[in-house]
Amino acid sequence: MTKRLSVALTAAGGLVLLAVALSLVPWSWLAVVASRWSVLLPAAGGSAMLIGGVVLRRRDGLKHELSAAPVPPGRQVRPLRSWVIPAGIVLVGVVTWVAVTRLQESVPTVGDGVERAKLRVESIRTGLTIGASVTAAFALLLAFRRQQLAERTQQATEYDAGEKRVTELYVKAADQLGAIKAPVRLAGLYALERLAHDNPVHRQSIVEVICAYLRMPYTPPDDQPATEPNVPPTADGLAPAATPNGASGDSDIAAMDPRDERQVRLAAQRILARHLRPTTAEGKPNPLYWGAKVVLDLSEAVLIDLDFAGCHLHKAVFTKAQLAGDAVFGGATFSGGAVFGGATFSGGALFSRARFSGYADFNGAKFSGYADFDGAAVSGYATFGKVAFGGYAVFGGVAFGGHTVFREATFGDGAGFGGARFSSGAEFSGARFSSYAMFGNTTFSGHAAFGKATFSGNARFSGATFSNYAMFGETVFGGYAMFVEARFIREAGFGGAIFDGDADFGGATFGSDTWFDEATFSGDARFSGVTFSRSASFGGATHAGARYEGPEPVTE
Repeated sequence: MTKRLSVALTAAGGLVLLAVALSLVPWSWLAVVASRWSVLLPAAGGSAMLIGGVVLRRRDGLKHELSAAPVPPGRQVRPLRSWVIPAGIVLVGVVTWVAVTRLQESVPTVGDGVERAKLRVESIRTGLTIGASVTAAFALLLAFRRQQLAERTQQATEYDAGEKRVTELYVKAADQLGAIKAPVRLAGLYALERLAHDNPVHRQSIVEVICAYLRMPYTPPDDQPATEPNVPPTADGLAPAATPNGASGDSDIAAMDPRDERQVRLAAQRILARHLRPTTAEGKPNPLYWGAKVVLDLSEAVLIDLDFAGCHLHKAVFTKAQLAGDAVFGGATFSGGAVFGGATFSGGALFSRARFSGYADFNGAKFSGYADFDGAAVSGYATFGKVAFGGYAVFGGVAFGGHTVFREATFGDGAGFGGARFSSGAEFSGARFSSYAMFGNTTFSGHAAFGKATFSGNARFSGATFSNYAMFGETVFGGYAMFVEARFIREAGFGGAIFDGDADFGGATFGSDTWFDEATFSGDARFSGVTFSRSASFGGATHAGARYEGPEPVTE
């Protein structure tokens, strides 16, 4: 609101001053300017360029005022060419000679000789004055250049001093991270945070230092009290110097109190999260936000109770990371790739309403607790191949925009995909559902591959829509298989499928060819109200001990 008011007041003031200036100009002049387009158009263009230059300069000044970082010097001033001074002298001489000559030629040849002599002397004096003016202008340009060089030298000196100060603070803070005492390490982290906030150009490198610290080996503390360090710190509180044989700090790391180290790591995680949230809890712009291009590399890091809820992560790498406690990414935005391949989630993993603008890679990850992706959206491809879900996995309402892979994934507890939307292919081949699986009202716009999947509990596909071909070949349904009112628009294959429990296809619609060849129905098979628009093949299917309900399928 303040910025808009400032712009409005500036524009109004400029218009008032322009009106006052025009009112002082005689109307005869304005009429002459308005009648001559050769004057009016250049004047308008020059005014537009002047105003644009002022606006751009103002914006550039505001951009620099927002940062306390040293400003690099402007473009380099080229050395003065050796021919410039002689050329300037020649130019002054030529201008003076031309001026005197033209003025001498303008003296009338008729009249009194004394008057003509006076006019000749006056023309010579005027020509010399013109030459002196050109000399003064040339000297002024040289003085301006000297002043420009002096200012640039001063700016370069200040920039070098600022960079030196930043480097010294950076090195000192990084050294503090190697201290044995936790307060010293905390001071180093907060010093790096302040340095990054005041110097945007160094933010990424400082973020990389903090991420590298979190990637250091660490074992979370148990319930036993920590032992005292075996190696005393030095007088300044920092870790001892490297041993003569080149080994640095393995003994120092082991001597650190794991409980204190936990607090240091929590502080490092909070620093990252604090500056990766574009908005505050009240929905206002976050003044501490570091921008949307910060890259996090937390590969093999040990993270404790990580809270990145609402953060904007340009590119985040958590390959083989160990996330102890709950990991919260609710409402987070991943504008680049999100890599969690091989990561281990010991507690709950909360990705509800997260937005993945790029790809999402969870290949080989392990979720020991609750995995919540409710309402998330993945624009690129998503891979959950060979993922182990130990707890309940929720993917309700998730919008998968790209190819999605759950090949050979293991669901130890329930799996909820109700209302999910798969815009491209969805592969669940070889997946194992140890408990119930909910796919009610799920939309498969691409192909749906469940070949050789195993549903040990109930499998609910009621109301699901399969727009492309659906493959359930050799799938094992150990519990109740529900496809009530499901819609198969294209081919549907259940060849070799095993239904150990009841199978209910009541009200389902098969819009193209359907295969149940070699399928085994151990329980009741209900096909009441089913619509087969084209052929339905049950060749070799067995119904031993099962009750079949529904119309006689058309077999070709």
